[in-house]
Amino acid sequence: MSIVNALVKLFQDSGFMSLSWQNWVMIFISFALLYLAIKKKFEPLLLLPIAFGMLLVNIYPQIMYDPLMMSSYEGEVVAGAHWYDTGVLRLIYSGVKSSIFPCLIFLAVGAMTDFGPLLANPSSLLLGAAAQLGIYIAFLIANFSGLIPSFEGFTPWESAAIAIIGGADGPTAIFLASKLAPQLLGPIAVAAYSYMALIPLIQPPIMKALTTKKEREIKMDQLRKVSKTEKILFPIIVTVICVLILPSVAPLLGMLMLGNLLRESGVTDRLSDTAQNSLCNIITIMLGVTVGATAEGKTFLDFKTIAIVVIGLIAFVFSTIGGVLFAKLMNVITKGKINPLIGSAGVSAVPMAARVSQTEGRKYNPTNFLLMHAMGPNVAGVIGSAVAAGFLLLTFQG
Repeated sequence: MSIVNALVKLFQDSGFMSLSWQNWVMIFISFALLYLAIKKKFEPLLLLPIAFGMLLVNIYPQIMYDPLMMSSYEGEVVAGAHWYDTGVLRLIYSGVKSSIFPCLIFLAVGAMTDFGPLLANPSSLLLGAAAQLGIYIAFLIANFSGLIPSFEGFTPWESAAIAIIGGADGPTAIFLASKLAPQLLGPIAVAAYSYMALIPLIQPPIMKALTTKKEREIKMDQLRKVSKTEKILFPIIVTVICVLILPSVAPLLGMLMLGNLLRESGVTDRLSDTAQNSLCNIITIMLGVTVGATAEGKTFLDFKTIAIVVIGLIAFVFSTIGGVLFAKLMNVITKGKINPLIGSAGVSAVPMAARVSQTEGRKYNPTNFLLMHAMGPNVAGVIGSAVAAGFLLLTFQG
């Protein structure tokens, strides 16, 4: 064999021959996300592994979508197949499909969360509920999308899975999509996590448009100190009440409150530390890479995916609007004691949304310290999105 023939064969066997224009588009999108994660520091712990997973699956699409891998994963008997034929990403992805990863992430989030600000100001629970507005707006849009000419639209089950993007909670979006619309899990997960990372870009213009300069300058009173007994009782009481009312919420909310109890009990420091650090980091890597790897160009770039991304953005916008407008109402009721900026933190992206409220507040009043006030609706949003997911699951799971 001549050198020329060898080089030609090498090129034909390379990944370049298997790439479509869709793969190239997704590769450039992954580069953009890597730039945002590394250069702009937009939630790099989430965005970097997602972007790299997206890059990996598009430079070698067979990693996730080889027919043998799909058959093996679905549990079908394939002659001569072994467990390692499924590929490392497919094996890890089973943690996403089975909802193990979302539940473990909630355990870690619970261990990292201080519900003190919520307990100190229980009315912030209302802000967390108001900021779920985008979920229901998105559901209506997705459900009636079939009215668009030449578009088949989404089923009610798919609409419910898409709508949860508005909760700004990636694990919840994955959990609900895996139950109601597993065929849409990839675009829903990528949209949810991408928008979570882009909250510092999405929310500030909306917050500014809906509030006056005087409202943004409001300085809120210091929160009361919450006792240890309150913090221990809270996760137990919330679990009992919510799970009895909505049993379908038990996997997410139960793990969230277990993690918080590990933190607040004072007798399981090692377990709490593991959940907050080692476990959280491991699951974040595996979840991020495999979620990104669902964005293979040939299956990802279609009209339905674009529709999901657009509806997800609308959901985020309306969730922010719902939180801010309800905070404005509370400001009127309390005669100027609530800064409406904290309403945007009602989405459940902890602590990103609370940090955005803090940053925007300090722009207009350098003496403002809104972070702890914003953490109240922020952690309430975590509970709110989990409850919304439980409600949708109870309603639409057949």
